[in-house]
Amino acid sequence: MARNNYSVGLVLIGIAVILLLGKLGVFSFLGGLLWPVFILLPGVVFHFLYFSRVLPAGVLVPGGILVTYSLMFFFCNIFGWGAMSYLWPGFIFGVAVGLYELHLFDRHSGKGVLTAAMILAAISAVFFALAFMFTAGIYFIIFVLLVAGVGLIMTRKRGW
Repeated sequence: MARNNYSVGLVLIGIAVILLLGKLGVFSFLGGLLWPVFILLPGVVFHFLYFSRVLPAGVLVPGGILVTYSLMFFFCNIFGWGAMSYLWPGFIFGVAVGLYELHLFDRHSGKGVLTAAMILAAISAVFFALAFMFTAGIYFIIFVLLVAGVGLIMTRKRGW
């Protein structure tokens, strides 16, 4: 009987600690920060099931998409959701990653899969460059002007 009381006491203490952590907001903080894990896990499971020879190579497409998207969401959770203003082409890039994985690991996929992956990756790269130029482009222009100015000063002869 004493052993049973000890176990029940441990369970009650555990429940109290969980309730206290919930009341202090620990779980809402972790849930708000780590929710992309619920997107990452299915992507990793798809990859695991393919490499375990359980599912065909077609599952690599959603697996690559989900892993890429979850990495973007982790980045935004850490550095702020304003980063999505220049990360949005990653949604196109995620599809390119999934198609490229399919091409890489399925020997029966045609060249069309690789072509589609490369076209989507190129479109994504162009949109990344445009998004960068519109959001942080002024800093790039400042850097180029500074380098050009320093280059002109350093290469000019000392005579005024």
